[in-house]
Amino acid sequence: MELGEELHYQGSKVVIAFAKLSKKPAILTDMAREKGGFMANVVRPFDSFFVFVGELFMLLTDAFRRLVSSRFEAKETLSQMAFVGVNSIPIVLLTGFFSGAVLSLYISTFLLKYGATAFVGATVSLSMTREIGPVLAGIMVSARCGSAMAAQIGTMAVTEQIDALKMLSVHPTNYLVVPRIVASVLMMPILALTCVWAGSLGGWLVAVQEGVPGGAYINSVSQYTQPSDILGGLYKAPVFGLIVALVACQQGMRTKNGAVGVGQATTNTVVISMVLVYVANFVLARLMS
Repeated sequence: MELGEELHYQGSKVVIAFAKLSKKPAILTDMAREKGGFMANVVRPFDSFFVFVGELFMLLTDAFRRLVSSRFEAKETLSQMAFVGVNSIPIVLLTGFFSGAVLSLYISTFLLKYGATAFVGATVSLSMTREIGPVLAGIMVSARCGSAMAAQIGTMAVTEQIDALKMLSVHPTNYLVVPRIVASVLMMPILALTCVWAGSLGGWLVAVQEGVPGGAYINSVSQYTQPSDILGGLYKAPVFGLIVALVACQQGMRTKNGAVGVGQATTNTVVISMVLVYVANFVLARLMS
């Protein structure tokens, strides 16, 4: 084997293993099928879950290893940062603004009955910084960017463009996975902070319209919102970005069956990443509490 062929072989081992894992028959399901159809139906979800976790783990470890040891695709990473970050700001601003406005509407109406207007700003601000801002940003990125990533990579998979990259000695993880993970992890805190600001502004506008003094709202925010509250929400954002990018790349790279498979991969990406964002939010909140 010549040197170029050997390097290409070594660089493709993880992708080959990933493909074998995704195409390998479901072992637990096959074992259960021998014992009856009912048992196969019971075991199949667990079998799919373990395959999914295994593929995510393989993809994540390969991406981190290549991030520090291989050539970094700076141009593609900047392109993905613009796509995930800059292009997502309008939708994050819009949803964050109205989420804070609705929250302030209900809280202002309730607290005005008891003369506790001094706590309206604090309630809206703490809710946005700790939970709503980071989670809403993660949901928006999952719906907008995660689906697009899965569709793009899935289309490349079914049209054999990923195989063409390997033939050109360009590893798919370097060119497709690493830039999307880096971009999502770096840009998600900025989007979360943008959502927090938009929600706080929307909450202030609605609170003033409902009869809460604007100065009392701002004083409440400054008095009860600490830097640790803001940082606590921002710490979650990179994890949400990693989840969205990793799930999108995993679902895209295992796509098959043409256009139907691309649509299924896109749907799976949005659903799975949204669920994992909520699960990760609870786990991180429990660890930081």
